[in-house]
Amino acid sequence: MFQQDIRRILFIVISILSLMSSADANTPSSEPSWLSTWHAGTVISETDIKSVGVSRCFVKESISDKLFKRMWLKSWKRNCTMKRSQLCYLKMLHRNAKGQTQLGEMVVNRAIADKVLRIFRTLYDSGYRIERMVLIDDYGADDQASMRANNTSCFNFRFMTGSKTRVSKHGQGLAIDINTLYNPYVRKKSNGTWTIEPKEGRPYAFNRDKRKDIPYKIDRNDLAYKLFIEAGFRWGGAWRHSKDYQHFEINL
Repeated sequence: MFQQDIRRILFIVISILSLMSSADANTPSSEPSWLSTWHAGTVISETDIKSVGVSRCFVKESISDKLFKRMWLKSWKRNCTMKRSQLCYLKMLHRNAKGQTQLGEMVVNRAIADKVLRIFRTLYDSGYRIERMVLIDDYGADDQASMRANNTSCFNFRFMTGSKTRVSKHGQGLAIDINTLYNPYVRKKSNGTWTIEPKEGRPYAFNRDKRKDIPYKIDRNDLAYKLFIEAGFRWGGAWRHSKDYQHFEINL
C-alpha cells in the first residue's frame, strides 16, 4: 500500500512538471529581444510596440558599465567633472523621416530625465519627425559629424569656450539639440562673414521666418519649441547675437 502511494505521488508530480514545461514552451517571451537589447536606429512595427506597451519604450536607466565603456574617451572625457550618478540613459521612441517608429536613445542629466521623457513621448504620440536619435558617441563625440547626420542628442562633456572650469550645458547633460542639420547654429562674425555649424546647414540658415521649404524647421510655431519652453527650457533660436535653432537648454 505504501509503495502504491509513493508511485501515485510520483506520477502526479511528473504530470505537473510535464504540464508546466509544455506551458512554458507555448508561452511567448514577455520581453522581446529588441526591447532588452535596444539598438537605437532600429525600425519597429506598430504591432511590436502594442505587444509591449508604449510606456515600456520610454524609460530611464542608470549608466551601466557597458554603456560607460561606449562613452569612455568620447562623450566622457578624462577631465569630465560630472559624476556618473548625475547622468542617466533614456530609451525613447521617435518617428523617423518616413514616419516609421524607430528606437532612440539619449544620455541626460538625471535631474531633467522625467521632463525629457514626457516631452519626447508627446512628440512621438503627435507624429513629430526626428530623423535620428543615437548617442553622439556613435560619431566619436564629434559635434560636426553628429550634426551633419541630423542627429538629435544631449550629453557631450566639454568646458565653455575659453574656460577650464565652466562646464557647458551639453557637458552637464542640460542641453538637447534636435534635427541639427536643418536647424543650424548661425553667427555673424565681425568681418561680415558667417559661422554656420554644421556648414552643410547653410541652405537652411537664413530667412527662416518666411520660408516653408525647410524640413524639420524649429520655430515658435513648432511643437518641440512649445513643449520645451513649457518645461522651462530656453531656445537658442531666440538668442540675440547668434542663433542656435537646434538647441534647447535649461538651468537647474
